Amino acid sequence: QVQLVESGGGLVQTGGSLKLSCATSGTIFGFNVMSWYRQAPGKQRELVAWITSSFYTNYADSAKGRFAISRDNTKNTVYLQMNSLKPEDTAVYYCNLAVGSKNYWGKGTQVTVSS
Repeated sequence: QVQLVESGGGLVQTGGSLKLSCATSGTIFGFNVMSWYRQAPGKQRELVAWITSSFYTNYADSAKGRFAISRDNTKNTVYLQMNSLKPEDTAVYYCNLAVGSKNYWGKGTQVTVSS
């Protein structure tokens, strides 16, 4: 059974930085994609960034130039370095693992950016 646990969220001022981590338990075989999503109050969940098991990355326009996704396959962990944070980045951030036909989600970590 695969489980994802996010950490690293918190309260930060505008312009500050946070680094989120998502640790995956269980064994993952083959090609997979790990992603970060976020959901702000009253809004739909949106994709922030993703990275494949071969380290190809992609970002939402809102994250380009400010966020960096990375992963350590030896630790089955994905990271999201967030810089130059803005109040509009406030949301619950969720980690997702897509492997084969299966999708796994973490429970999320709250990020709050104060103005």
